[in-house]
Amino acid sequence: MARRKKADEMASRVRNLLAMDAAGIMRRLDARRDEMFALFSRLRSREPLLGTIASRYADGAFDQLIHLPEQEQAVVDHFYGRLDELRWYFTYTEDMPGTAQLIFSKLHKRLEESYRVLVVTLGPPVPPDGSRVVDVEAVRHDAAEPPPRKTLTRTTRRA
Repeated sequence: MARRKKADEMASRVRNLLAMDAAGIMRRLDARRDEMFALFSRLRSREPLLGTIASRYADGAFDQLIHLPEQEQAVVDHFYGRLDELRWYFTYTEDMPGTAQLIFSKLHKRLEESYRVLVVTLGPPVPPDGSRVVDVEAVRHDAAEPPPRKTLTRTTRRA
């Protein structure tokens, strides 16, 4: 029982690290989108592009992926696969900045889709204040009858 609890805690921590890493990447992409291409154009340096998509926790967390169920592993792998497509493009592109921005938009859209699946599967990262967001549904507990549905009555004018 204690071993299972420890494994669940380990998996929860790995999920959180991966969620924080993915959220950080997506946040930096949104915040730096225009600036990174302006710098790429002006400096002819790929560093603004590659630095923006740098992964902070994934390398260390991958050793711990064994603690996650296979479905979660697949979702994580898919997200980082999409990120790797973007990294590969940024590293080796010979495209001019305008074309690079168009290709980035397509690759970014794929990454966003993969990120949404990751967040649904792993959950969002725990914020610094430790609070968690919980989905709730309002349920009526009193026995009162719901108000009658209002309907519109159409009257037509006869000529």
